[in-house]
Amino acid sequence: MAKPKARCFWCGDDPLYVAYHDEEWGVPVRDDRRLFEQLILEGAQAGLSWLTVLKKRPHYRRAFAGFDVGKVARFDAKKIDALMQDAGLVRHRGKLESVALNARAFRALQEEHGSFARWLWAHVDDEPVVRRSRRPQPTTPLAEQISKELRRRGMKFVGPTIIQAYLQAVGVYDEHLPGCWKA
Repeated sequence: MAKPKARCFWCGDDPLYVAYHDEEWGVPVRDDRRLFEQLILEGAQAGLSWLTVLKKRPHYRRAFAGFDVGKVARFDAKKIDALMQDAGLVRHRGKLESVALNARAFRALQEEHGSFARWLWAHVDDEPVVRRSRRPQPTTPLAEQISKELRRRGMKFVGPTIIQAYLQAVGVYDEHLPGCWKA
């Protein structure tokens, strides 16, 4: 019998979480649609477990037009009211209202820099930052800087801790723990 792969402890043994760890977390993302999706899901996760959001992700994709930033940027109060009735989402008005708000700021960054990915990855000279520690930090100066800039541009649910998790998830930081097969 083959020995199971060693993984970062945080993914536990739930098959959905293990697949997320093995196939997505920490893999560099340069596609704006996927970067927008992850930003919105990280904000939705605030105060909840990531597994809760992963289980809701297919529903989020349907509710938010496949994370088409142009379509989401046009969501209005009536649409948010409808989303508040959707049990497949985290029904927190502030989080749902932030999605359209964040989409508009995301689009402004795309227009200003050619793509959101170009803007994001320029912070690390287009190369992932490899960090191996048994005690990952809840935030970093880079997460604080990006958070501050996004908030200055009007985004919500993009505090430093959320942005730290975002940077890890989209591969700006490669922070698989020592001993993990992906490290």
